Amino acid sequence: MTDVTVYDVIPERVVAAEPARPRLLLIGTMLASAAVTMGMAGLLGIYLETRAGVIAQGERWLPDGVNIPLTQPNMMAMTLCMSVVAMVWAVASIKADDRANTYIALGLSLMFGFAYMAQTAYLLTILEMPIRGDVLERPPLLYALIGTHLAVMGAAMLYTVAMGLRTLGGEYNSKDVEGLYGVATFWTVAVVLYLAVWYAIYITK
Repeated sequence: MTDVTVYDVIPERVVAAEPARPRLLLIGTMLASAAVTMGMAGLLGIYLETRAGVIAQGERWLPDGVNIPLTQPNMMAMTLCMSVVAMVWAVASIKADDRANTYIALGLSLMFGFAYMAQTAYLLTILEMPIRGDVLERPPLLYALIGTHLAVMGAAMLYTVAMGLRTLGGEYNSKDVEGLYGVATFWTVAVVLYLAVWYAIYITK
């Protein structure tokens, strides 16, 4: 039996490890999420303040003949909540190197996002709210909030497609999930913002 010490197995020259790459994509996603949140919060604050002023004067906020149904907004909220579950599934799958389930989960998230947009379009169709009215700021503020969130969800869907293609190309795996973390973060922020809009516009009206 040969006596081998630890000094016999340590090479004379040890190559230094490469420095850890900063998570620029995730940091950029967080900054973009913060910017989107502040913009939506400002717009929502203007909406709520204007509505409170109109109601304080004893007037009805919504134009005459316009009523907001709850079926579509509630379904939209449930759809987006399910999309968050799909996003968590995608992250968990790529961390386990289960690429098939990763693609399925990302595809489900995109399907839920498209369903939300389709439901929103249908809601605006049955709402029949005039763009101009006796009080000019009411319809534009409502359309601005809904339209801005649609744009945010559109950006989240494009982000998902981009990260899905990079995953398909083999860039992300169990050792590097930064892209999937980033898209899951932005998607979750978009869903939380919708829940705020859902409560402010559709529930409290």
